[in-house]
Amino acid sequence: MKPLLALVIPCALAVTAYALPAHADESNDRFVLRLGAMNIDNDSTLRGSSSIAGRDVGFSEDFDLGGKEWEPRVDGVFRISNRQRLIFDYFKYDKDRRDTLGEDVSFGGITVPTGSFAKTELKYQVASLVYDYSVLDNETYSLGLQLGAEYAKIEANGYAELGDLYSDTFLDESTDGLAPVVGIRFTAQPSEHWLFNIQGQYVNTDWGNFDDYDGDLIRANAIVEYRFTPNFGIFAGYDWFKLDVDRSGSDGLIGLKQEFKGPIAGLSFAF
Repeated sequence: MKPLLALVIPCALAVTAYALPAHADESNDRFVLRLGAMNIDNDSTLRGSSSIAGRDVGFSEDFDLGGKEWEPRVDGVFRISNRQRLIFDYFKYDKDRRDTLGEDVSFGGITVPTGSFAKTELKYQVASLVYDYSVLDNETYSLGLQLGAEYAKIEANGYAELGDLYSDTFLDESTDGLAPVVGIRFTAQPSEHWLFNIQGQYVNTDWGNFDDYDGDLIRANAIVEYRFTPNFGIFAGYDWFKLDVDRSGSDGLIGLKQEFKGPIAGLSFAF
């Protein structure tokens, strides 16, 4: 299955918030760049079903890659007009895990020696570009609808050394794809320096070229930004997204559900 989709799509539309100088009119910002990071916590479930010797069998197993990790997150906004924006977002996740035996393990006459290990690594990159149109727009808030494209690339690798029993790569997959994405955004500017932004997006794998994977991605995030000057500020918030996909083959079905969530923070620059 593609652990790819575990993080594919899985993706991502960065949200845009802009605090306004002097008179709460975000149209003064032609371009906004946000450089930050996300402290990611990951929960995953691998499931599958098949037929063996004429009997239907299935499984569902929860797993994680161990611990939270800060990863880079970049988004930019180019304002075409008061109601129109182009929003770009880039997100990366790179996590590896190594499990080592602290003592010999024996079963069925076979012994796996102390020091044997298995190492896995998952790399995930997502970039998106959406067109955002404000269907409601005034000096204190705006409501935008979004349509665009999302590109994702995922790499999964695994290597194990089990004494004299086994020593080799057991997983080496890489894939990428492009799919349309739709979204909605609400931005509020209660004062000269503050801005609040909430956004949600949806992607269906059937819309893009992700081979035989069926499923979807749901994402939501919120940020609060404070602008010290018309050109510089800080932001903080929370990002969450869930991927749930299945792939059918001649030998059965395999599915993966992954949930990424965590706080985000960084610096914003306006021009």
